[in-house]
Amino acid sequence: MNELSINIHIAGRVYPLTVNSNDEENLRTAGKLIQDKLQLYSKQFNLRDQQDALAMFAIEIANENLALKQKLHEQAVETEHELDHVVQLLKHIQL
Repeated sequence: MNELSINIHIAGRVYPLTVNSNDEENLRTAGKLIQDKLQLYSKQFNLRDQQDALAMFAIEIANENLALKQKLHEQAVETEHELDHVVQLLKHIQL
């Protein structure tokens, strides 16, 4: 796999990264998403310090991550119960 050197610009800083070529587009998109959110927070809440905007975005992302993990856990538990039910039904079938 090909590795590339790219620069991601966030909050007035440049972050040089060496990435797999397959990941380049996602990382550039992520960098743009972060930068766009920081600008939105800065305007919406009249923030002067980029650190505050970064912290707010980190909280938002962490909250979304936790919610997705909880949803995945609930779906896994539900799937396990459904499989257990199917196994119980199959036990009653005589071949």
